[in-house]
Amino acid sequence: MSVHSERLAEVVAATVEVAAESGSAGVFTGEVAQALAAVVGKVADRAVDAAELSGFVSGWQEAIEAVGEDASAGAQVVRMASWGSTGGSPSGNDSSPPRVR
Repeated sequence: MSVHSERLAEVVAATVEVAAESGSAGVFTGEVAQALAAVVGKVADRAVDAAELSGFVSGWQEAIEAVGEDASAGAQVVRMASWGSTGGSPSGNDSSPPRVR
């Protein structure tokens, strides 16, 4: 379990505990429910954002490591001779983009 999901689980458990205690005390209202749901929602949003960022960073690092020192084996853009001479535009509206090999 990741740090983010552990944190979210702790917040949800605490929220349920608060809801149960306020219900036992007879003060659980719609406003209390909305406030507790907002807390869980904010923590969940932050956990998702952090997990996505972490996944992107680790994926990027793996990609850079895979390229390593042999960057010449990577993709190369080759401009076609007719690219600029056919009246085509680089925007791709009326001509195909450059080939990648």
